[in-house]
Amino acid sequence: MHIDIRTADSQPLRHTFANLQRRFGNKEASRYQEATYDLQEAENFHYRPLWQADKELYDASRTAIVMADWYVLKDPRQLYYQTYTNTRARQQEVVDGHFDFVDKKGLMATLPADVRELALRALLPLRHYEWGANMNNGAITAWGHGSALTNATTFAMTDRLGLAQSLSRIGLLADGNSGSSLNDAKARWLDDPAWQPLRAALEHLFVERDWFRLFVAQNLVFDGLLYPLVYQRFEQRLAALGGGAIAMLLTMQSEWYAETVPWVDAVCRAAADESAANRALIVQWVGDARRAAREALAPLADAMFGAGADTQIDAVESEFDARLRRIDVISPSGDQS
Repeated sequence: MHIDIRTADSQPLRHTFANLQRRFGNKEASRYQEATYDLQEAENFHYRPLWQADKELYDASRTAIVMADWYVLKDPRQLYYQTYTNTRARQQEVVDGHFDFVDKKGLMATLPADVRELALRALLPLRHYEWGANMNNGAITAWGHGSALTNATTFAMTDRLGLAQSLSRIGLLADGNSGSSLNDAKARWLDDPAWQPLRAALEHLFVERDWFRLFVAQNLVFDGLLYPLVYQRFEQRLAALGGGAIAMLLTMQSEWYAETVPWVDAVCRAAADESAANRALIVQWVGDARRAAREALAPLADAMFGAGADTQIDAVESEFDARLRRIDVISPSGDQS
């Protein structure tokens, strides 16, 4: 008996889901594409919300920004659940190592008393700022349109709680896990005159109805001015004063900001490039938020840098101007202050 064994090569008629095939052609899709595109609910809603009867449950008109395709607001990092959790887990291992090192070597106790007090006074209340940023990104996620953006703001929302917890760990390391430093930080956030402008500005964002304007204010402007001021310039001042141990514990904040800047810039640039009307709105929103941020950060800069506060803020704003020019959302005069 002769047996002839042959192989047959069958080609699939379609290599991906129909929605991705319409967008990218009949080829294998990436995991990011599968987890991102065309997930936004767009039809067959059960009812309009009684508290906002002029809107659908998921309505693109909740912002003045108009997009032909909301999925151009994609994340250049191409984060989806697996890549996001893996990335953050690796970063957390590094941060945990830094905290363990500072704890085991007793480095917090070796800090000069004035430097330690300056660091705790200037940094720990920011855990409440991060909570506010969590709330704002939660609002963007709830009301935003297009899962390319709202997936990323969901990750950002989670990140902000992690950043708040990281700041809390610094306080607990400094006070021997008594929590007294965190109570002091809360009291400063609620009552210290230096913190009230930032607190007021952040709480004002809580009632912003236009979710894209909220995205611009929180993720582009406030973070774009506060993070370089605190986690670059103030961190360098702490290190120069002998507070290198504190600077080591701020690794997550610095790395997180550097990672998210390209995403925020890509979203704002894509929306501005859609139309002249969009660009005009974003330029206006940047100017409004920038004035509020400058007023909010001025007293904090005084506390952090003393007589050099204005110089530090001017340098941060100069860098921010360059960033706005790169994404083309600055007024023709360049004057948005």
